[in-house]
Amino acid sequence: MSRFFCDADCELDYKTIQELGITLIEMPYTVGGDEALYDCGKTTDYKAFFDKMRKGASAKTQALNSYDYIQYFEPVFAAGEDVLYVSFSHKMSGTFSYMNTALEELKAKYPDRKCTVLDTRNISLGAGITVYFAAKLHNSGASDEEVVKFVEKFREKVRIYFTVDDLVYLKRGGRLTSFKAGIGTIFGIKPIITVSDGQLVSLPSQKGRKKALNTLIGYMGKDNIDTSYPVCIISGDADEDRDFTAELIGESYPELEIKKYEIGPVIGCHCGPGTVGLIFITKE
Repeated sequence: MSRFFCDADCELDYKTIQELGITLIEMPYTVGGDEALYDCGKTTDYKAFFDKMRKGASAKTQALNSYDYIQYFEPVFAAGEDVLYVSFSHKMSGTFSYMNTALEELKAKYPDRKCTVLDTRNISLGAGITVYFAAKLHNSGASDEEVVKFVEKFREKVRIYFTVDDLVYLKRGGRLTSFKAGIGTIFGIKPIITVSDGQLVSLPSQKGRKKALNTLIGYMGKDNIDTSYPVCIISGDADEDRDFTAELIGESYPELEIKKYEIGPVIGCHCGPGTVGLIFITKE
């Protein structure tokens, strides 16, 4: 028997996580000098976080250390269970090196126990949608090996596209030079970003907010969306633009289920308030 884990970088809401019986690994962040753990909305004030960023508060993320991972995994091993952890992209954080150190230590203490770590090669709901369907499969009685095969196939069909509203946050995170951020702001340039092979990739930018949002929707047709799955819209304190995007999608895909999610502080540290993104599944 295995215990199913995910991390807060998947950004599923905490009620869904609880309903699926998932054990959540909370991820640390700091805003305005105050440290906190992201719990996927159970106690998180999303608006207050982004308001602090808008007022100039410094926001950054940290990696969990080996001790933190031991605190999560050892009680499971001690209870005679294995761990099945579906994670966000390993290429986006150094935290997994600490996790591996912790697992080596635990392996020596619990040689009969197993920890299976599955990399979704994605971030935010791009990871979360894989976590969701993998957990449902696990709960149906599937073996860990069956869940592994599912994730390895399903993650290749997940697409995520997002646009940021203010380039200053990409500049602060080192993903944009001050010069490019300044020029982009003057001319109203809005970057379009996706994830490929577990890493962030820039796509052609658009001039103007509405054109950027329409461009996100355009990728649904280009990538041959599978409408039997829901499309997820994520937003960082950008309800008006999120709802505008949902209306446009509904006009083009009236049969499509649309789900709306908040971008949390860990992802929000890097993209800032005003970010809007789409996550959907492509056909075979």
